[in-house]
Formats: sequence, structure tokens, C-alpha cells
Amino acid sequence: MASKKRSPTWIAAIIATTLISATPAVTQAGLLHSFGQGTDGVQPWAAVMLDSSGNVFGTTYSGGTYKAGIVFELTPGAGGTWNETVIHEFGSGTDGHNPRTVLMFDAAGNLYGTTNSGGHYHYGTVFQLTPASGGGWTETVIHEFNNTDGDGPHAGLIQDAAGNLYGTTYSGGAYGMGVVYELVSNGGGVWTEKILHSLGHGKDGAYCEAGLIFDRAGNLYGTTTNGGLYNQGTVFELTPTGGRWIDKILHSFNANTTTDGYQPYAGVISDAAGNLYGTSAAGGTYGYGTVYELMPQAGGLWTEKILHNFSGSSTGGAVPEGGLISDAMGNLYGTAVGGGPTGFGMVFELAPNAGGNWSMKVLHSFNGNDGYLPLAGAAMDAFGNLYATASSGGAYKQGTVFQVQR
Repeated sequence: MASKKRSPTWIAAIIATTLISATPAVTQAGLLHSFGQGTDGVQPWAAVMLDSSGNVFGTTYSGGTYKAGIVFELTPGAGGTWNETVIHEFGSGTDGHNPRTVLMFDAAGNLYGTTNSGGHYHYGTVFQLTPASGGGWTETVIHEFNNTDGDGPHAGLIQDAAGNLYGTTYSGGAYGMGVVYELVSNGGGVWTEKILHSLGHGKDGAYCEAGLIFDRAGNLYGTTTNGGLYNQGTVFELTPTGGRWIDKILHSFNANTTTDGYQPYAGVISDAAGNLYGTSAAGGTYGYGTVYELMPQAGGLWTEKILHNFSGSSTGGAVPEGGLISDAMGNLYGTAVGGGPTGFGMVFELAPNAGGNWSMKVLHSFNGNDGYLPLAGAAMDAFGNLYATASSGGAYKQGTVFQVQR
């Protein structure tokens, strides 16, 4: 089975190499929930999402009655409190196990996501959660992976105007290095999978940790952590052509230079001009990762620009594994696993300046009590407040959901 679960040695190394000060910084963040009490979930590895009422939805990799993870909802209460409801526990029978997925709502209010393992074949699932009229949620497994069609989906899903779902798997497929797939709704709760691309052939990208985005023309964009010209990851495009999807590598990351990052664990986002933005967890000037921009050029070429090199310092951060989001002003927001004033990770903002440079600002630095090791990116509400998860720390040392007020 494919998995990227971090070892205690890796976690200790990140903290040791980025620890700058033991004095907590002044914080704008509020702790919404600490995981780990009783049969609550533990280890939230994915980003959260918000509904139109401001409720927060997410998943945990483990915990719950069956120790296989949960789907949770956090609802704001009186006096700034937040109340958790566990809306599904994974692991019963042939249900999925260990979700690492950000969730997605459809127009009818159903939730969709993936699990890293479980199902009849133990290679992971795609699930749907439907709200019941009398309260509660009903889960339906709409696809079970069998390795030949993918193994270990780590990322969430996107949906097209027709209601079809698109996602990636970390491994499996024709070359054992992951697939890009589509699930087509046939009505009546029946879904058919179609493999759009099997990764890993030749100098193709390999091993998808992240999900996909669409552009206005219907092309798909994603990243791989390995493969490409230097075997250090890629950004790719899939274009629908004559009933097929044609793969094109837009950028191959290069670990052999300090002017590029490598190992992009997160996907990309785009702006109105079609530029792509993402993070690499390693490389760059100081070796602690980058924020990059890819700009389309004439003739189908793309040019990369490094917007920020993470330095491991109290202001620079280290190892940005999570993805980015942007606001209406074009500012970028994300998290870094290490660095910041305490060394336990941080939430950052990158703002564009005149002349094409970007300025880094630390919005919150973790101190352990409010969580640490944020592996995923953030979500933003209508007021500009940020919501995200920390995979460890908090009252029970098993992770948190936090808010950074703007």
C-alpha cells in the first residue's frame, strides 16, 4: 500500500532544524478544537472547508471508534465557542480507512471525499455523504480502487458542470505510479470510473499527493512529487482532445540548483490571467522550499518564477507542504510545517509589490499548545479569516483546528 505517513524521526528533524526561539509569538489565532479526547478523531492531515453558514468541515487520518478516521463538522456557538459533531466514522466493514482528503460540496449539499485505504480491495475509496432529512448524514462508497485503476488517493475531488468528479491517486495504475481519474454519474447512485492518464511512463510525472484544478477551457492541472526530467516532481496539464486526454509537462523541478524548488506535495491554483501558483516542500536558495509561479508564454511554453525562498528562520518558515489560496487583491496565503518564531510552523501571507517582488508576513506562529506541524493549506471565509489544521499538538497532542482572524 502507498502511504506518506511521516515518521517521528522526520517530525523531530523538522523541529530541530527550524527551532529558533522557545518564546511564543503574539498570535491572532483562535483554537477552535483540539482532537484526541475519547473516540474523537486524531491527526488532521487535510485542509478544512467552509459552508455558506460558516460551519467548518474536515477529516482526520485516524481516531474514531474504529481508529480509521472521521469526518467532522465544527459549528460556531455562543461566546466564541465551537461545537464538534462527528458526522461519519470510517473503518466499519468494507468502508474506507484513513482519509487525507479535503472535502467538497456539490450543489445539492452532498459531501465528497476519498480515503487512502479500505474498501473491498483495500486500496482506497471515493465516498459521498448525504444529509438526511431528520438530521445526520448517510455515507455511500461510490468507488473502490483495486490497484490497477489506482491506489491510495491522498487528495480531494473537483466537479465539472455535469456533476462528474475528478481526482488523483498516489500510486497504482498501468505503471504503478498513480492515475488521474474521472467518475461519471450514471444516475441512481451508480458511478463509472474512467482513467484519464496513468502516470510514470518515461519522463512523465509520478506519484500524486495533490488534487486537480480546471481552467476555463476545461484543461486539468496538477502536480507530482516525483518524475519529470530530474525525478523531483512536475507540474502537468491534461487537455481533452478527440475523446482522449493529452498529458503535457509544464515544469520539471530540479534539485540540482538553488534557483528551483522540488517535491511539490500540494497542487496549484490559478489567477485570472492563467498563471499557476504553488509550493515546493524542498529546494530553493536555502533548501527549505519555495513558493513559485508558472506563467504561460507564446508557443505553449511556461516560465517559472520563484516568489519566496523559505529560509528556516524566524521570519522565513520551512517546508511548505500545504497548498495556497488567494484573496481578491492577489495576496497568497499558506502554511509552513516548520520555522516561524517558535520553530513549530506558521501561517504566512505573500503580498505582491511594485516591481514584481513579493513580501512575506508571518500571520501566526504555532507554540505547540495551539497545534504544530500544519501539513495542509488554509481556507478563507467571507471576512478574510483563515481556517486550517495542525496535525499535532493541542490539548491532547493529536492535532487542532485553528482560526487566524484578519
